[in-house]
Amino acid sequence: MTNSDPPLLNHYGALFSSHSPQLDDPKNRLVIEECQLPLIDLSGLSNHDETVRRACVAAICGASSEWGFFQVLNHGISPQLVEKMRSEQVKLFKTPFERKASCGLLNNSYRWGSPRATCPKQFSWSEAFHVPLTKVSDEACYGEFISLRAVMIEFAAAMSKLAGLLGSILTANLGHGKEVIKNLCDEGTCFLRLNHYPACPISPEILGLVCHTDSDFLTILCQDQVGGLQLMKDSKWVTVKPNRDALIVNIGDLFQAWSNGVYKSVEHKVVTNAKMERYSIAYFLCPSYDSSIGSFKEPSIYRKFTFREYRDQVQEDVRKTGYKVGLPRFLVSGRGDLLTGSME
Repeated sequence: MTNSDPPLLNHYGALFSSHSPQLDDPKNRLVIEECQLPLIDLSGLSNHDETVRRACVAAICGASSEWGFFQVLNHGISPQLVEKMRSEQVKLFKTPFERKASCGLLNNSYRWGSPRATCPKQFSWSEAFHVPLTKVSDEACYGEFISLRAVMIEFAAAMSKLAGLLGSILTANLGHGKEVIKNLCDEGTCFLRLNHYPACPISPEILGLVCHTDSDFLTILCQDQVGGLQLMKDSKWVTVKPNRDALIVNIGDLFQAWSNGVYKSVEHKVVTNAKMERYSIAYFLCPSYDSSIGSFKEPSIYRKFTFREYRDQVQEDVRKTGYKVGLPRFLVSGRGDLLTGSME
């Protein structure tokens, strides 16, 4: 650990000493199979051949139903922009911990570890900045990191455009206009999360990010080549093989609810690496807080709820138990059996 890393070991050690020596669930010690996520070339969407365009749309929608995860190539975010963003991200996280924690950088959004963890298996060995899109262009958020601002603005705009495109394809596939996502989603609730996972030499069972699903419509992930992302597929954990040229897309809870279980929000986590640190950037496509999320057809698996209600319920569950319950809280009684193939 360096002076730029948060005191993760101290916090984890305190949790570990107050619980049994078993670090985590035994399933985390199994050898995990590596998988290749569905890989979709988005250039097919602009192909002159309608058959190619339809095949590309079908691949996006099929992967969203079968996997809840997929990778995209030719996504419109240049390698040069990704490299600039990564370089600025590394500089940011190399700042001494005390400064990151106290100087209010990026809308005072710095977080580390798991403040609400009550036992080791709820602890995340990581640090992050959670930046609302509305603050990306705010000069006051950057302090001495002046060069980060221009790159963040360009990167956020490119990710927003891609998220809107994918969201519109997924809604249109279910018979709704492409404007549905645009009307629901709000720059005030969408955000970028800059993640850093320091090397963790003490145990392979410590997670960089605990098992969860995402509380949004969809997430776009730009990760480095270290790896560590795992997802649940066919009731077992699989490791996602990094692809330098691809971005990873995953379906969030809100799209599962809106699609009435057609699209799947899948459990995933990040495992630590004993020798190498890992960096990633995630874009979260979220609706306005007062947007009503209801299934697009009847009979509905989930009752209607607002994004604010959902977010508040998740936070309350985490505060009380250390875990996110998520969509099962909103199931209509007796209709869980309609969730064919769902991760719930």
